[in-house]
Amino acid sequence: MRPRSCQARRGGSRKRAVPGAMAAGGLSRSERKAAERVRRLREEQQRERLRQVSRILRKAAAERSAEEGRLLAESEDLVTELQGRSRRREGLKRRQEEVCDDPEELRKKVQELASAVRNARYLVVYTGAGISTAASIPDYRGPNGVWTLLQKGRSVSRAADLSEAEPTLTHMSITRLHEQKLVQHVVSQNCDGLHLRSGLPRTAISELHGNMYIEVCTSCIPNREYVRVFDVTERTALHRHQTGRTCHKCGAQLRDTIVHFGERGTLGQPLNWEAATEAASKADTILCLGSSLKVRADDTMSSPGSSKEVSSTLVHDQAPQPAAQALHCELTVDSKGRLGCPEASWEV
Repeated sequence: MRPRSCQARRGGSRKRAVPGAMAAGGLSRSERKAAERVRRLREEQQRERLRQVSRILRKAAAERSAEEGRLLAESEDLVTELQGRSRRREGLKRRQEEVCDDPEELRKKVQELASAVRNARYLVVYTGAGISTAASIPDYRGPNGVWTLLQKGRSVSRAADLSEAEPTLTHMSITRLHEQKLVQHVVSQNCDGLHLRSGLPRTAISELHGNMYIEVCTSCIPNREYVRVFDVTERTALHRHQTGRTCHKCGAQLRDTIVHFGERGTLGQPLNWEAATEAASKADTILCLGSSLKVRADDTMSSPGSSKEVSSTLVHDQAPQPAAQALHCELTVDSKGRLGCPEASWEV
């Protein structure tokens, strides 16, 4: 005779899972499946309704049938959502388009700009990637900008050797304006080092995102800087700033000066935040060149914390968001960086 199992001898029995059994504290398996089917069906119906409403909205109002009009009236939330999407797409498309004022309008604006520069008591210039495209350095939000191409799913080709880039006429003009004491300070989002190469003094520039040709030793007090003729960022990245070279004085690791998105710049130079903040507090005129002003890292400087009026001029080739007290000059700065202004009596 075969002996009974220990469990049988103890009078117990093994329980088998029963299909559709109630889970502890919840629905049964079959009920959960039924609920999931209902949820998916509702989602598909919602997507189909969204497609129907979208097709109807693409028609002219006069071409819509009574039934289609009734469907739109019953789908106010979807209509609002789709119209909002359409507005955002159109706005993005407009901002990516290169636009230029007509010659006569541009001439008037340039004269107004020249007058503002001459009459400014304390002029601060903000610069972005747009002033360096003439030096074959790609920008970000232009028609062929890095982010624009990535958003379209296109690859970004490797740029030419940036160490061979030379300051454009725009860079040289800013330096000349500073020499003429018409520009007091420059605040730049660029890390290409072209402002320094143009001869602008270190004390007159705040490179808020760093300089790709400067590495520093933070172990030395004050920090010891090394200005190179090559890109020091080849081995660095977000939260990883050591360049692989060492300080000849103390032997510590050198680091780059770049401020990536998601990081807060802490170096005194070349960021020079103190001078940028002081300049913003004194400025009565701000000239913005080659920037869409979407990066908010330097927004705190545009509001000095007082009630005084600060006039601003934006020179860019993409349609900006309207700003108070701002003159918008919409033009493309050509390979020579000319604004077409005959007002200056000195050479660059």
